[in-house]
Amino acid sequence: MVKLAIIEDDIIIKESLESFLGSNEKIDLRFISGSVEDFLTTLDVSTENEIDCILLDIGLPGMSGLEGIKHIKAKLPNVNIIMLTTYEEDDKIFKALCAGAVSYISKRTPLSVIEEAVFTIYKGGSFMSPSIARKVVEYFKPKKTINTSLSDRQLQIVQGIVDGLSYKMIAEKYFISIDTVRDHVKRIYRLLEINSKSELIRKSLDGDLK
Repeated sequence: MVKLAIIEDDIIIKESLESFLGSNEKIDLRFISGSVEDFLTTLDVSTENEIDCILLDIGLPGMSGLEGIKHIKAKLPNVNIIMLTTYEEDDKIFKALCAGAVSYISKRTPLSVIEEAVFTIYKGGSFMSPSIARKVVEYFKPKKTINTSLSDRQLQIVQGIVDGLSYKMIAEKYFISIDTVRDHVKRIYRLLEINSKSELIRKSLDGDLK
């Protein structure tokens, strides 16, 4: 039997999960909390604190689900944390997984599939919503190599832009025409696969140019 806890502040979602998952005779619904703080407090005073899996929301009042992972794992090092959330941004997905979560599921996922995920993870498997799994695959896919080598003149023009010089001022500084400056800038944009001055400045400040 899967000993399950739910940490979710949305009343409708919490009640739906409780009703659906709680009706399964193979699931022992141990805890239902609206915040990480409440869960940890309840855990401290409970004599039945053995838990196999936790369905954990990210957008919680007080401590977020992301912040809560380390506190939960400190008390329950072997628990399987399943992030159940509306957030599908890359940074949140990988922060959760790096912090110790074993799964990341969209709240748009049907209850029957969430139930399936709980059992799959309990048995040692893994589970991701398709849209999130795609993001994980894309993240680890080999990145296309881009030739970012700029000529000395192009680097001079980039530095002029970073320094806030106009095309006219750059042209006068290096004794070239404004059209030549514009031509170089177009080539730089194509080479770096960017479309704006702000992207160019950011790449320069980040040390991505050579």
